[in-house]
Amino acid sequence: MENIILVLEPLTCPSCMQKIEGGVSKISGVKKVKVLFNASKVKAMIDSTKTNADALKEQVEKLGFTVKKVKVKES
Repeated sequence: MENIILVLEPLTCPSCMQKIEGGVSKISGVKKVKVLFNASKVKAMIDSTKTNADALKEQVEKLGFTVKKVKVKES
């Protein structure tokens, strides 16, 4: 398992949180996802045998958001 943190450009509306959480949670291997609106961060726990940080970043960008930084922590 890995913990992924995506740092985004500032989020402008609470519905952005739902859009991101819904989109990322559809990725196979994502166990948990939480958007921190005020911090403009996405925290996700993933099964690293099924997905990776790049897949999460790509999905968030497809949803129309800019990812500024990606952090990966082994758990």
